[in-house]
Amino acid sequence: MKKYVLVVLAILSTIQVFSQNPIIRDQFTADPTARVFEGKVFLFPSHDIISPIEPERKWFSMEDYHVFSSENLVDWKDHGVIVTQNKVPWVREDSYAMWAPDAIEKNGKYYFYFPAMAKPEFGRGSMIGVAIADHPEGPYTPLDKPIAGTNGIDPGLFIDKDGQAYLYWCGGGMWVAKLKPNMIELDGERHQVQGLPTGGGLKEGPFLFERNGIYYYTYPWVKNNTTEVLYYCMGDNPMGPFKDGGVIMDESPVGCWTNHHSIVEYKNQWYLFYHHNDYSPDFDKNRSARIDSVHFNSDGTIQKVITTLRGVGITNAEKEINLDRYSGIQSDTTVLVTFINPVNKFEGWKTIFNKEGAWIRYNNVDFGAGALKKVMARVYSARGGTLTVSAGKNGDVPSPIARIEVPPSGKWSVLDFNLSRTVRGVQDIFVSLNGNNRVQIDWISFE
Repeated sequence: MKKYVLVVLAILSTIQVFSQNPIIRDQFTADPTARVFEGKVFLFPSHDIISPIEPERKWFSMEDYHVFSSENLVDWKDHGVIVTQNKVPWVREDSYAMWAPDAIEKNGKYYFYFPAMAKPEFGRGSMIGVAIADHPEGPYTPLDKPIAGTNGIDPGLFIDKDGQAYLYWCGGGMWVAKLKPNMIELDGERHQVQGLPTGGGLKEGPFLFERNGIYYYTYPWVKNNTTEVLYYCMGDNPMGPFKDGGVIMDESPVGCWTNHHSIVEYKNQWYLFYHHNDYSPDFDKNRSARIDSVHFNSDGTIQKVITTLRGVGITNAEKEINLDRYSGIQSDTTVLVTFINPVNKFEGWKTIFNKEGAWIRYNNVDFGAGALKKVMARVYSARGGTLTVSAGKNGDVPSPIARIEVPPSGKWSVLDFNLSRTVRGVQDIFVSLNGNNRVQIDWISFE
């Protein structure tokens, strides 16, 4: 127990604010571009599916786009499909190539930029089109033809303080061009982005943002091996040239080939939106959006972002809390995390406590003013077992607040137990196993 308390204290001393990854839990959402509109964060991802045609069945396949919004980065609302491939006049039907998009607001209009395979009469290969709306959630009306001179994919938008808009994209190189005030035509020639480091493999997915007078040109790059890092360069002009910055996020530890991202400031904190193959570990062409916090050094360089399961945001104690999206764990042998249903992975994960004293931590749970009286849990134990739920604020030793007595059963059950003391405010919760009888837990909540 002494060893457990020491470990917990060490973890508490490095507390951060997190939420659960991945953030969209009922569909695949890759290439997430986040934008702050009307005081909310709107998310414009691509939408991976298993293609109904070959050979795309073994490759990336997307036929439409959704838009999501959130005020707290925890609860996300799906506003539905805003653009779909067979309802855009210039897009080749059933091409399933609506890859990474972006969106921007100017003069009260919202412009959604997306790549797709063009019909022969409109261009060759993939081109970039625009759909326009009066509201960030839509409805969006796609234009009848793509932007001339934009053969390629992965549009990225930036509007500077002087109102000048820029379009970035990739295809035979990394490109930048000014946009005319109408936001649907290039203003002059396109230019290759200068100053990027050479070597390595594919560069794609450009995203530019400005902070304290520094323009950050960020992109996924196959820098060393076969999977992408997220990389950045810095400059004093949105068209470059740029100078080398460094790695924002390392390669996927499980070999997910792509990463694709956006970086946005919201309520005085910077966030990295990116994707990973959480719900599709055996097929990395189906990906899911994630969020983690971004921090800068005093000289403006970006600190490397370490991926988390916990993500960003404060969790309401009265909602289902998935301990499998933990912020601390004893080890991956005494506590296991695995899919509840290997056939339908969108059902999420479960946490399995294997040995006495095995524990898991989930931080930043808001208990409010102290009115909550019970803990509920969806649990399973073939032989029956006991879990102790503890809580503690940053720097405090966690103390027990409830015991979950799980009877022997061959099925999942939702049980509730009284809290032994009042819990107020934002606290970390810890769940640990008493005895050696294995206990599985899907979620817990408080009421």
